[in-house]
Amino acid sequence: MRSRKLMTTALSVAVGIAGLTALTVAAPATASVPAAADFTGYQIVKLPNANVPNFQRRVVRCPAGKKAVGGGAEAQGNQAVLVGSFPTDDGGGWIGLGRQPGYNDVGISVYAICANVG
Repeated sequence: MRSRKLMTTALSVAVGIAGLTALTVAAPATASVPAAADFTGYQIVKLPNANVPNFQRRVVRCPAGKKAVGGGAEAQGNQAVLVGSFPTDDGGGWIGLGRQPGYNDVGISVYAICANVG
């Protein structure tokens, strides 16, 4: 039954798109990275697992002068769910948050891949 519903939805979308005479697609936002980016000083910084209240952000920061060029997070616990994993607004670290249904807290680990960018 589920596959039939998905197939019907896909067919409806395809028919809807086929009926369009023009389609405008906006270009995705891109990060500003110098053409000859310098990624020296590669380093992984870890914030080990700790229990925090559901939906509380845990933040790991890169060492001074470095920026996060990637990162990730992990939610740990019975039915734990990772709700978010994203860079800080200033690009100097990584944020992770999660929740654990039926509990007041959840285990969260956060990792940032840091480097000199310039």
